[in-house]
Amino acid sequence: MTAQPDQTGTATGKIIISVDAMGGDAGPSVVVAGIANSAEKNPELGFILHGPEETLRDLVAKRRVLDGRVVFRDCPDIVTMEDKPSQVVRNGKNTSMWSTLESVRTGEATGAVSCGNTGALMALSMLRLRRLPGVTRPAIAILFPSRNPQGFNVLLDAGADIRADAPDLLQYALMGASYARNGMHLSRPRVGLLNVGTEEHKGRAELKEAQALIAQYAEPANFEFVGFVEGSDIPGTRCDVIVTDGFTGNVAIKTGEGTARMIASLLREAFQYSPLSRLASLLAVTSLRRLSKRIDPRQVNGGVFLGLNGTVIKSHGSADATGVSAAIKLAFTLARSGFAERLAARVASVAELTQDVTKTADAAANKEQESN
Repeated sequence: MTAQPDQTGTATGKIIISVDAMGGDAGPSVVVAGIANSAEKNPELGFILHGPEETLRDLVAKRRVLDGRVVFRDCPDIVTMEDKPSQVVRNGKNTSMWSTLESVRTGEATGAVSCGNTGALMALSMLRLRRLPGVTRPAIAILFPSRNPQGFNVLLDAGADIRADAPDLLQYALMGASYARNGMHLSRPRVGLLNVGTEEHKGRAELKEAQALIAQYAEPANFEFVGFVEGSDIPGTRCDVIVTDGFTGNVAIKTGEGTARMIASLLREAFQYSPLSRLASLLAVTSLRRLSKRIDPRQVNGGVFLGLNGTVIKSHGSADATGVSAAIKLAFTLARSGFAERLAARVASVAELTQDVTKTADAAANKEQESN
C-alpha cells in the first residue's frame, strides 16, 4: 500500500518530503533506514522515494513503520560523486536526483532531501526550481553547534559558490537572518561578517564594502549587525548568523566536523586509560551522552539551499541513518513553518534593497567622474 500525495504536498494530512534514495556513499539501504527512523518519530511525515523501484520496494517492505507512507518513483540512472554538474544538467533527466527535485517543482512535495553530489544538486536545483527573483547566487546555510541559547548558529555560504562579492554577502546576510528568524524563532537575529580580525581596517576590499552595505540595511531588514567576527565566534555567543563566501564557509564546517570527531575519539581513549577512568565514565555516562549528542555532526546534518523556489536539503554523502533522519527532520521543520513562503517574501525585499544598492553605487561613481 502506498500513500498518494495531492498537488499540495499532503497525503491524509501528512507533510510529504521528496527523498533521493541514491547518490549517498552507503547506498539506498541507509536512506531507507533514515526515513524509517523519521517516520517512527513523526506520524505527520510521508515520503516520495526516488530510485530503482524494485530495489526500493524490497527495502521499504522490511520497515513496517513505512507501510502506507511511501510513494515510489522509478529512476534508472544515478548521479555519482564523480559526475560533473554540467553533464548532469544536460543528461540527468532520468536520474533520481532530477526526479526528486521535480516532485518539489510540481508541488507534490514540500521539500527535497539528497545525499548526492553537491555541485550537481545545486545546478539541477537552479535549473528545475529556479532562483527567487533578485537572488544572484543561492547559498547553502548550515547549523553549527554553539553556546547560544538556541544551541546552534547559522553559517552561510557553506559551499554553494566559492566566490562572493559585496552584494552577494548582503543577500546572504538577509537570507541567513530570515532563516534564523523563521527556522530558529529568533525575532531579531544578530549577524556577523567573517573576517581575519574584528578591526574595520582588516580584510579584503569586498569584505569592507560588504560591511558597509550590511550595516546600512540591518535596521530595515530587522536584524542586528555586529560587524566583523572571527573564526572563534562561529561556535560562540557574539552572533546568531555568520556570513562568508562558500570557500571559507566550507573549510570552516569541515574543520569543525573533524574537530568534533577528534574530541569524541580522545574522550573515548581517556576513559579507557585505566580501571578508575572506566569507572568514572560509568558515573558520567549521562553527561557524556549529552555532550556526544551536542557535538555529533550527524545531529545537524543537512545544509539548506537558500534563494530557490523550493526547499532543498543537502545531506552529507557519508551520512548514516541518523544523519539522513536529521536532514529529513530539518526539511519537515521548515515545511511546517512555511519557511519557503516567508523566505520568498524576504527575498522580494532583498531585490528592492539590492536595486537601491546598485543605484547608490552608480550615483556615487557618476559623481566621482564628474568631479574629475
